[in-house]
Amino acid sequence: MEKYPLSEKKSVSTALNDCTVFAIGSVMKAAVVSLLILNPVYSQQETKSPQSFLCQGNYQTEQEAVEQLQRFRLSYSNVHQWQERADRIRRGILEGAELTPFPEKHPLNSIIREKRTYDGYTVENAAFESLPGVFVTGSLYRPAKMPEKFAAILSPHGHWGKPGDYGRFRPDVQNRCATLARMGAVVFAYDMVGYGEMADVGWQHKHKKTLKLQLWNSIRAVDFLLSLGADSNRIAVTGASGGGTQSFLLTAVDPRIAVSVPVVMVSAHFFGGCDCESGMPIHRSLDHETSNVEIAALAAPRPMLLVSDGGDWTKNTPNVEFPYIRDIYRLFGKEDMLENVHLANERHDYGLNKRIAAYHFLAKHLDLSIERVLKEDDSIDESGITIEPREQMQVFSEKNPLPAYTVKSNDAVKW
Repeated sequence: MEKYPLSEKKSVSTALNDCTVFAIGSVMKAAVVSLLILNPVYSQQETKSPQSFLCQGNYQTEQEAVEQLQRFRLSYSNVHQWQERADRIRRGILEGAELTPFPEKHPLNSIIREKRTYDGYTVENAAFESLPGVFVTGSLYRPAKMPEKFAAILSPHGHWGKPGDYGRFRPDVQNRCATLARMGAVVFAYDMVGYGEMADVGWQHKHKKTLKLQLWNSIRAVDFLLSLGADSNRIAVTGASGGGTQSFLLTAVDPRIAVSVPVVMVSAHFFGGCDCESGMPIHRSLDHETSNVEIAALAAPRPMLLVSDGGDWTKNTPNVEFPYIRDIYRLFGKEDMLENVHLANERHDYGLNKRIAAYHFLAKHLDLSIERVLKEDDSIDESGITIEPREQMQVFSEKNPLPAYTVKSNDAVKW
């Protein structure tokens, strides 16, 4: 599919500058913006199939991404106009993911068992039904001494690892979840569609509707945390890579997320290379166009930390993505709710320095006790955390078999 030609983008910018030079009225300028910027940029001959609107992978050049954001910026100048645009972007996500209207929320039928007690935290194997027979499996971390009211954090995982050491089973994920639990939060690390125990059952990650189910699973994961008694005003989400995409998508569509920390994933030119991130038409339709930068900005004015590095597609965050989102926060008068930690010499991961940034931000905005994980020199202490083997973290096993009515494939889901 032909994208909007770069030369035409420049002519749009020129036309708008000419409008400014001749000082036309604000109403006429708004009309020009609507005609040139907001209306679809697709030719009349282009197919209108959903597949034609997909924005995947390295969708555009870095320069094209900058120019796209400049065009988007012309469509609003105050918080009311941004909120109107935000509503359309949010609706575009849900429509593109085929989640309008929402499916009926059936009982979660939660399973929590096999509690292990460690140094400052506990771990349990947990699952719930996001849809009848669709079991979302994960690990539930809690503080050793549970507060009466507690914050809760969702931990979606990314696409890296090796057999037996993937997703929530990875040491870095276990370190992160256990440390946050030591700080006073309940943390749920859950399997993405087609990974972990969901892969064992028969689910495939590479499927045209993975984004739909994965986003729905995350929405129901919020329900799961609330069912445990989580403070409804202190629910957060953080993940890296594909988990970063899941973090900002969930934050965009679910107002119950109070704090968002998407790691190494908010990019103006890279739209996520997996079907779970961009395999459905959530960025473009016949009457709207957006990018992951604006989707992440739907968090405003809620606290959000962007963690970026110099070794991947977030290398431009301090100069491109962060300033754009900061301007949106500024419209709300909440610029202090947005932060960026950029690690120019690091690569694409959720490594220690990235975790440290997240710990401090989440402690600040969720009222967690970071002093519980500090050494004498005020550095973060992750020592003493027990890295469990996958077998110990399994919700279902020969001892605890799957229910007979379990849905075991992507195409067997009944929405």
